[in-house]
Amino acid sequence: MRRSFVLKPKVSRHMPAPLSAFLPPAFDPRRPVALIAGQGRYPALVAECIRAAGVPLRLVAMDEETSPELQATFPESERALIKVGQIGALLKALKRFDAGYAFMAGQVSPRRLFSGLHPDLKALALLATLKRRNAETIFGAIAREIEDLGVHLLDARAFIDAHLATPGPMTRQKVSADRDYVDHGLHIARECARLDIGQGCVVRKGTVLAVEAYEGTDEMIRRAGTLKTDEAIYVKTVKSRQDYRFDVPCFGLKTLEVLDAAQIRSAVLEAGRVILIDKPAVLARAEQLGIALHGAA
Repeated sequence: MRRSFVLKPKVSRHMPAPLSAFLPPAFDPRRPVALIAGQGRYPALVAECIRAAGVPLRLVAMDEETSPELQATFPESERALIKVGQIGALLKALKRFDAGYAFMAGQVSPRRLFSGLHPDLKALALLATLKRRNAETIFGAIAREIEDLGVHLLDARAFIDAHLATPGPMTRQKVSADRDYVDHGLHIARECARLDIGQGCVVRKGTVLAVEAYEGTDEMIRRAGTLKTDEAIYVKTVKSRQDYRFDVPCFGLKTLEVLDAAQIRSAVLEAGRVILIDKPAVLARAEQLGIALHGAA
């Protein structure tokens, strides 16, 4: 008697690649992610990466902050527009979207955190609980409100793993300064971050030319550029207890142009923690400008 054989499909032993190393273990890709978007290219980059991963995406845009171009990529039913400070409206939008997750991306003009807010009743009640009012305390309080709603606020590096600074040289150009001077810059930047002053500095041969504070990265670099900048190094790092759900340091094309104008030819960025906004474009432009980008482990 002839025996019949049924060929069984070959089962791959390889597990599918994770969507991102920065997602929570129980992440459900079927639940919508609500992108709370501020200024710049960063929110658009995040939207592209989340869509490429096949995860449903919604948008909470902020009036006069989120680019109209990004808003136009969402149908009206999948986007909401709020004013900066309308916490109640933000929470209502998350409920309407039935969002499982939220993602904060993009800067809000620093001045608007203090003089340009349009607080609703929910925001007024929240602000009244804060003894200190700075970006960290305000966004931290908003994060708690989002989490209390049952929405998981994601690490702001999620989905954009490929755009993080990596250890070692990232360009053909190498940092021209001695290693001791690089270590000095990292020490200064980390201490400034620890003291909540800022996340960046410019150093030259063991001397601090400028540290980042309220004025922001680009203005700090311009100020350093008025001094002698041969062998100067721009350093960007994070706090030792950085809350990666918001205020993750970024480095993009605009800062590259500011470095070039200031005649600062080296930048050291903390690997795995600083986001290069559209990394291929940033590296290509750095090569054109002759600026060395190095990832510090």
